[in-house]
Amino acid sequence: MLLGCIADDFTGATDLANNLVRSGMRTLQTIGVPAGALDEDVDAVVVALKSRATPAGEAVAQSLAALAWLQRAGCRQFYFKYCSTFDSTALGNIGPVAEALMQALGANIAIACPAFPTNARTIYMGNLFVGELPLSESGMRHHPLTPMQDANLVRVLQAQSRGKVGLVAWTAVAAGEQAIRARLAALEAEGARLAVVDAITDADLHAIAAACAEHPLITAGSGVAIGLPGNFRRAGLLPSRANAAELPHVPGLAAVISGSCSQATNGQVAHWIESGRVAIRIDPLVIAGGTDVAADALRQAAPQLGAAPVLFYATAAPEAVKAVQAKLGVAEAGSLVEQALARIAQGLIEAGVTRLVVAGGETAGAVVQALGVSALKIGPQIDPGVPWTATSGARPILLALKSGNFGSRDFFVKSLAQLDA
Repeated sequence: MLLGCIADDFTGATDLANNLVRSGMRTLQTIGVPAGALDEDVDAVVVALKSRATPAGEAVAQSLAALAWLQRAGCRQFYFKYCSTFDSTALGNIGPVAEALMQALGANIAIACPAFPTNARTIYMGNLFVGELPLSESGMRHHPLTPMQDANLVRVLQAQSRGKVGLVAWTAVAAGEQAIRARLAALEAEGARLAVVDAITDADLHAIAAACAEHPLITAGSGVAIGLPGNFRRAGLLPSRANAAELPHVPGLAAVISGSCSQATNGQVAHWIESGRVAIRIDPLVIAGGTDVAADALRQAAPQLGAAPVLFYATAAPEAVKAVQAKLGVAEAGSLVEQALARIAQGLIEAGVTRLVVAGGETAGAVVQALGVSALKIGPQIDPGVPWTATSGARPILLALKSGNFGSRDFFVKSLAQLDA
């Protein structure tokens, strides 16, 4: 095994694995830290954790456990993956986890680069942009768990890190691999432990990856990963692979579960409803009132499932989310929705659904855990950052785990159509 990755949520893990597979690395995603050795012959493993919004101490402990397993598996390099919108707070978890992994690996400096230009996430002079907007002016400023109200990643990361945070500005990145290496060496000499790295194009990501070929640890979104397979090929460690994204054909019923309240997912839910497809709303206030919303939703969907896919959604506009949180509390509102959607997923599989699209990182984590999924083989891309995956075992299920911010407006429809193309 060449590359060992630790992702702080489940959709982010598939995003990272997708980029590795598209660059020719056979990649397996595990749900949590495996209990033993893997039987699969793969080039990379992505351990998917549900640690993005947990207390920092728990996130560190989970990440170190994942690292220990990946070290035992013989990985040569390690990658800590977080969201391309740097979802975190002043308490963590990106800084604490990165520093703990660095200490365990004996790394003197590590980059921090959530840029993913293909999905309109770029960094310039340390400031993260979502499309044309600074992060703090994007929809992420209303995120219910990690509202991002500062676009300057050096400041954001410094607030949650013990060591000094520096910047590799785009002037160095544009000059190429050697200039990036030189700037990182200068920052290390100045006492920096983490370095935010600018990137505005895929060419920048390839240069950054090449400059970090000898780094024991890379911390980034999924973007930098596009350059890592090339590093391994140049070192003679990775052969060319044309079939890295093959998945089994799985016939059966289909459904969509959406818990994300991002702008992108709100648009995708609206597109589904506007196109006349069946959609069932999951209301957290009704759940809190004691109604078995999951059972009711499954009963309502039963006559429809055999004819066409059904969408189950708790997705709502920011003002509606805030109103619910004001009544129930942030943690309680999120937990109620996750539990209900996870129970719906279990009921759908029991009803014969074998193709399931899940929107939202926290929702995806709750669903795959409820389904007892231990590992996912990564297949073809649907949209940048989102592939189809297949569970292991004799009766596989196809899952598309979508980060809330990713995907075109017609993503739900397009993803299911791709399987029948």
